[in-house]
Amino acid sequence: MTDSLSLDLPLELSAAEARWVRNRTLQSILAILQYAYPIFLLFFFLTAFTLRSILASNTNTNNIRKTTQRGPGGKPLPITDPTRNFVKKQVNDDVTPSQKRLFEWLSLAAALTFVGNSTNVIIHALTARKEHWWCGQAVAIYLVGSFFVYCLFLISLLDSKPAPTVAHLATWSVALVLEIVLLACSFAIYTHPHNEPAVNPPRQRTRLRMTTWESTEVAIDLLRIVLLLALIGSYLTFVTWQHKKQAGEAGSSSETVSLLGGDRDSQAENGHANGGYGTTAPVGGKHQHTEGAPPAWSRPVSAPSRSWWEYIKGYHVFFPYLWPSKDRRLQLMVVICFVIVIAQRIVNLMVPDQIGAIVDNLAGDKGQTGSPWVAILIFICFRFIQGNNGLLGAIRSTLWIPVSQYSYRELSVAAFEHVHSLSLDFHLGKKTGEVLSALGKGSSINTFLEQVTFQVVPMLIDLAVAIGYFLVKFDAYYALVISIVTFWYIYLTIRMAQWRAEIRREMVNADREEDAVKNDSMVSYETVKYFNAEAYEFNRYRDAVTKFQKAEYQVLFSLNLMNISQNTVFMLGLLVTCFIAAYQVTTGQLYVGKFVTLIMYMGQLQSPLNFFGTFYRMIQSAMINSERMLELFREQPTVVDSEDAVKLPSCEGDLRFNDVHFSYDNRKPALQGLDFHCPLGTTTAFVGESGGGKSTVFRLLYRFYNTMSGSIQVDGHDVEELTIDSVRRHIGVVPQDTVLFNESLMYNLKYANPEATDEQVYGACRAASIHDKIMTFPDKYETKVGERGLRLSGGEKQRVAIARTILKDPRIIMLDEATAALDTETEQHIQEAFQTLATGRTMLIIAHRLSTITHADQILVLHKGKVAERGTHEELLDRNGHYAAMWKKQIRAQRAAEQAKVLKDKADRLRRESKDGTIGMDDGSSSHSNSSSDDEKTKVFRSGPSSEDGKNGASSTGGKS
Repeated sequence: MTDSLSLDLPLELSAAEARWVRNRTLQSILAILQYAYPIFLLFFFLTAFTLRSILASNTNTNNIRKTTQRGPGGKPLPITDPTRNFVKKQVNDDVTPSQKRLFEWLSLAAALTFVGNSTNVIIHALTARKEHWWCGQAVAIYLVGSFFVYCLFLISLLDSKPAPTVAHLATWSVALVLEIVLLACSFAIYTHPHNEPAVNPPRQRTRLRMTTWESTEVAIDLLRIVLLLALIGSYLTFVTWQHKKQAGEAGSSSETVSLLGGDRDSQAENGHANGGYGTTAPVGGKHQHTEGAPPAWSRPVSAPSRSWWEYIKGYHVFFPYLWPSKDRRLQLMVVICFVIVIAQRIVNLMVPDQIGAIVDNLAGDKGQTGSPWVAILIFICFRFIQGNNGLLGAIRSTLWIPVSQYSYRELSVAAFEHVHSLSLDFHLGKKTGEVLSALGKGSSINTFLEQVTFQVVPMLIDLAVAIGYFLVKFDAYYALVISIVTFWYIYLTIRMAQWRAEIRREMVNADREEDAVKNDSMVSYETVKYFNAEAYEFNRYRDAVTKFQKAEYQVLFSLNLMNISQNTVFMLGLLVTCFIAAYQVTTGQLYVGKFVTLIMYMGQLQSPLNFFGTFYRMIQSAMINSERMLELFREQPTVVDSEDAVKLPSCEGDLRFNDVHFSYDNRKPALQGLDFHCPLGTTTAFVGESGGGKSTVFRLLYRFYNTMSGSIQVDGHDVEELTIDSVRRHIGVVPQDTVLFNESLMYNLKYANPEATDEQVYGACRAASIHDKIMTFPDKYETKVGERGLRLSGGEKQRVAIARTILKDPRIIMLDEATAALDTETEQHIQEAFQTLATGRTMLIIAHRLSTITHADQILVLHKGKVAERGTHEELLDRNGHYAAMWKKQIRAQRAAEQAKVLKDKADRLRRESKDGTIGMDDGSSSHSNSSSDDEKTKVFRSGPSSEDGKNGASSTGGKS
């Protein structure tokens, strides 16, 4: 009997020991799961949310036409939606508002269960403080961390659309599995004998069964599992099942669609290909933008909303424009800059650690004795090289200067050259201000990349390093607090920055409106005085200023509110960490140096975080501007040299249009089978009503557009088989509206031929009857002509244009109303100069004043894109057709103008005599008789001359011209 008892006792002891070992193993597993639960759940949700965002972004970009176009240097251009800068249409959720509220309330309840667990722990700790009961670090990390993770789930439901998504479903499912495992471990521990957790307890307390506190904990855990099941079930019911139901209905309805119905998208595409009325692009020529959207390089009309994924893709696309691929020295500088950034992160760790070592040395902690001077010198060295204003930051900024200059120079010059290479259709349809603004954004790519690379990314790295640093150097409590502070700080900053963007836009608009009212009133100064409207203008301007100041107040108030919110979040985190550190210092767990290190490190983190809101706005603006510039490279010229084009070595001037058809719009043809021949050395004039196709002939010959059918030949060569540059070198143009550079007259004159000597310039100006006029200017040929040549009169500008064409010495000359702004005497001189210039050259003239082209070898009357009549001046008058009718109208108008001038002069003379009192009865009767005869003459002129008169007038006028 005694032997059996002695055998049973070791067996019972070994079984009890096995149970304790099993409980300790379960407790270790439970602690690891509690540590890992919030971290794993956070990373899983962020990963799922990220993947879902990327897939959604890629799905949207799949509908955007991907092109193989490349930017300067063969670098890729950003694939962007033309409407990305618009205010996006509101995205609808996949659930109804009431269903969405159900998800939100369930998610809030799940988060509050951790508050319930925390309340249970706090009350238990307070009631059992004599036993030194404490749940332990793992439980505290689990409860606090999980609460903020679940708050993140709730925020994503409130802020993002559509929500909930498959990312929420996956996260809830993983959380459910982990909660079940945690509950099973807790239940297995609590239902068997176990020791209660405590900190330095007077005696170890063992529980044989589940206590009331543990029962409450398990009940709350069960409630959380039920809430997670409700969330998953609601998603499957309201989202997944509903999608399947809609897909089934769509599949059944598609079977009833007529086979002849066609594809609506393809029909829309075909209809779009036909072009819209009023466009200036030839068919198939111009890159088509999204309907209703302006060009992507234009200024956005509102503050666009962008996802983080768009910023990452933007950085990926923009970086090749920064990388100096042609310069090895600059590449080395870029690498050195990145190394310096890494070194700065290391220094940021060493500075607070070093000052902690100094404090420990001074306080005599850790048994350290001796002088602290070496440690102080090391600290000063670290501080000297730390930060953007330190030595490392200065070296990095200095090395970066040539890199940024290189990328700016390469990109800006390439953009400038590209815009000049674009065809006329682009320049006719563009807004000059928008293009110039986009061209001026060459530094925006540098700004975007520099801010992201050297400001935002290092700041995020510092935050991540800080979490790891506190976890290793201190403990998990500090890492948890820093994680929570970081999340809420960045979240609040981004949300408030987005809110402030709209407020800032309102302030900018109000500022522009104030300037517009001020400028409009100043320009209309005389109008204001005419109507005694000073008080009205004062009130209008006062209202504009008041509106701006209200918007400015909102901007400044929101800035202060954001700063206060940021500071509150950070100070709360600093307060908690200081309390924890102070407690650990008083209990001997930490040295004083660690406390100082903590304060120093937290101060370092606050500085870059304070500027995060500013960085967010600046990066958004820089990215938009960068895209605007790069989008210019998407515009491609519609008229380019063919692959087998050859140069035109010489030009005699023989021109021929063979059945040429052309239209700016398919529904309104500009030329319909135009056919004519200009032998070399002849003068051909084009006349007709506006819109008849005269200017189109010049544009096609100068290769601004390509013909739709037919051909244009120069000396028997099809112009589309010749290089554009070689054709244009043999053509001189005198436009109707001459635009000059804001430079000297000599600069503008030599623009046609930079190699010309001054004597050649003087000779050309004499031939254009402008030399004597220039010599009367104070600065003569060095006179500045002003912007677009506005300091010169219209006639002077046209004579400068004629002189430039003479200097170019082309074989083909095109005159577009070249003498329209000249007086009669100057026109006579210019016509003589043209006759000299036309010797041996082919001249094409567009004219509305028929008296200037009576000498032409042939006159073509264009009507609706066709040659209605052709012949010399006399031949066309004999036909008595369109040309004769226009001639008669101009003769009548000319005679009427002359008669009106006679009557005006006589009226002025009579007015002067009446003022002098010298008019008498004889003068009055004489005046009366003269007036009567004038009236009779006026009646004769109104009745119009006969055709014979027209011919006589024609010959006489032609002789004069």
